[in-house]
Amino acid sequence: MSLTIILSFIVLALLGMPLAFALGLSSLAGLLIGDMNLAIMPQRMMHAIDNFPLMAIPLFMLAGELMVAAGILQRLVDFSNALIGRVHGGLAHVAIVAGMILAAVSGAAAASASALGSTLVPSMRKQYDSGYSCAVIASAANLGAIIPPSNAMIVYALMAGSTVSVGGLFMAGVVPGLILTLGFMALASLIAWRRRYPLSEHSLDMKQIAGQTVRALPILLMPVIVVGGIVAGAFTATEGAAIAVVYALVMGFFVTRELRLSDLPKAMFHAAITAAMVGALIAFASTLTFAFTIDLVPMRLSSWIQGLTDSPTIFILIVMALLLVVGMFIESNAAYIMLVPLLAPVALSYGIDPLLFGFLFVFNLVIGMMTPPVGVLLFVMCGVSGVRLQTLIRSAWPFILFQYFVLGLCLTFPQIVTALPTALGY
Repeated sequence: MSLTIILSFIVLALLGMPLAFALGLSSLAGLLIGDMNLAIMPQRMMHAIDNFPLMAIPLFMLAGELMVAAGILQRLVDFSNALIGRVHGGLAHVAIVAGMILAAVSGAAAASASALGSTLVPSMRKQYDSGYSCAVIASAANLGAIIPPSNAMIVYALMAGSTVSVGGLFMAGVVPGLILTLGFMALASLIAWRRRYPLSEHSLDMKQIAGQTVRALPILLMPVIVVGGIVAGAFTATEGAAIAVVYALVMGFFVTRELRLSDLPKAMFHAAITAAMVGALIAFASTLTFAFTIDLVPMRLSSWIQGLTDSPTIFILIVMALLLVVGMFIESNAAYIMLVPLLAPVALSYGIDPLLFGFLFVFNLVIGMMTPPVGVLLFVMCGVSGVRLQTLIRSAWPFILFQYFVLGLCLTFPQIVTALPTALGY
């Protein structure tokens, strides 16, 4: 049964069928081959999506859409511009800092890439080549899945069950997210210096910094309230996401005053489309997970891997190598849904910290969002800017390699990931 599911999924995916439907049809084929009651499929699908924590994903997406429609991104750009001052490649630094702050608001890399790209690409093209401009923005947007709140971490925690908490995973991403931000800025400075890109237009002005900080302060408080409330246990991730939506509405209607009632249907439609894709993946994959469990695939996989090695380090390296390949070809949400139920229990049997394993798992697949041939962020930036994919890939490689360097750093020094969650009691 499991072999039928795997082979049919590979064939359907290679034929170009959307991954959610490929999962559904391959699961159906497995149930037919296993001579099982087909009523299991709708039951499992309904059970999978009838899940309160899952509501956090569409709500965080809606909050991000509302923040963009409310003109909040421009305030973030102005604040970042004042903060950076007069340096080589300053506009690239502005994009990275704005991306970091937007990451703490939206939690979605693709939405951040679209928003940052449409706002900053026209200005960046006046100073830099198109490939470099788009590579910087794609890298900045990728922080959205690392810096809390993160939709990717919510999906992982949902698939891993009670072994890992959303709040713990959120905190695991804080220090690596800051390292990535500073590293991207250093890399942008080096490239700007070598290519002799011009200095940014504005020098550091404390009065301007103070003024832009006051303008941006209500926006900067949002992640503090939402993420801080989740970590402190004041509310759940889903309740935090609902608070983020209300906060975005208040900001848009009463602070920036750029949000209109006519903007709400469009924002809700975009959030619903993206959330529906994730929901369909989770629903269809639930039958696949059930079939694998019936076939004892997790137990057999655990026994097989433990037969290869009894070293937790070697196991993590094997998983990281697997995810490196998977991330190049499979959309990240599909990968979480298919692989987390199989690999997370094996990691526990090796005594690996579930927060460390969860973060490394998410981070590896997040990098895959910038890795060809199926790099979602690459295609988003090509669509926003019109730049050719080959041109973008050539400029993106330094940023991709740096992300893998940070992944190796987190693997070598786990305290980078675990210190903050441990200090907060996770």
